[in-house]
Amino acid sequence: MKLIVTGGYGFIGSNFILYWLKKHRKDEIINVDKLTYAADPDNLKDLSQNTKYTFINGDIADKEFVERTFKDADAIINFAAESHVDNSIKNSSLFISSNIVGVHNILETVRKTGIRFHQISTDEVYGSLPLNSKEKFNENSKYNPRNPYSATKAAADFLVRAYYNTYKLPITISNCSNNYGINQHPEKLIPKTILNAYLDESIPVYGNGKQIRDWIFVEDHCSAIESIIQKGVYGETYLIGENGEKRNIDVIRTILKTMKKPDSLIKFVEDRPGHDVRYSIDSRKIQKELKWKPKFSFEKGIKITIEHYLKNKERYLKKMS
Repeated sequence: MKLIVTGGYGFIGSNFILYWLKKHRKDEIINVDKLTYAADPDNLKDLSQNTKYTFINGDIADKEFVERTFKDADAIINFAAESHVDNSIKNSSLFISSNIVGVHNILETVRKTGIRFHQISTDEVYGSLPLNSKEKFNENSKYNPRNPYSATKAAADFLVRAYYNTYKLPITISNCSNNYGINQHPEKLIPKTILNAYLDESIPVYGNGKQIRDWIFVEDHCSAIESIIQKGVYGETYLIGENGEKRNIDVIRTILKTMKKPDSLIKFVEDRPGHDVRYSIDSRKIQKELKWKPKFSFEKGIKITIEHYLKNKERYLKKMS
């Protein structure tokens, strides 16, 4: 197969490329990335001599570029997205461009070519769940985005579904819970906590830190996408998670304990506007229908993650300055 992976220098995209080329050595991957601040070529430096890997600098919001570049692929997997909620609150323009216009451009190319297309989405499109409930998001959950970032991802999902219903294209969607692991930008909670703890600097925590996220190790997310590409039913949505619900404050304390750092580094700050309090994924559909199962416990995954950031601390500390 010849795959186009958009946003391949980002966190999840780079992990997916490494995972796929390791598992499918005869396949070819073209990484399309516009090299925003969240992109890091070092994420894929080990592929510099791999003849099955190619990088193209480009923007999916550029219609002519997408039509010219994407027409010869067997499959397109779209990771490209502006994803930081705080940034979307400050200025949502880039989010509209990448997360909606970009997806529309890809869909138009898919409509003309019939190329297999998988859209990477997020559980944040469903909004927030009550802290003390046992309710989980599933494929039939109502959309209720509560910030500009999640609103643009929801809009993209609706576009993808509309194009499937209208044109019967070879399309699937996945909505995943919070990813963590290697190659994540240090603006995110887990790498920021690790690096601040290493520096003995305060770790900012929104509100009381009791917001709950459903964490999944990034390699498990990659294997789930692999299952969807290989066995997913066109027009279907699959939710990906591994029952990793944890309060933000407990995630931070776990990292501090593992690193033998004091809880006194925690600094509570004013909460984010419209902050969702709880996410939780019911992934029974993908586990039952596609026979996918996660392999990493949070304890195993967080250990790998901490070791990676400490080993490569100089690289990530440059991004924090």
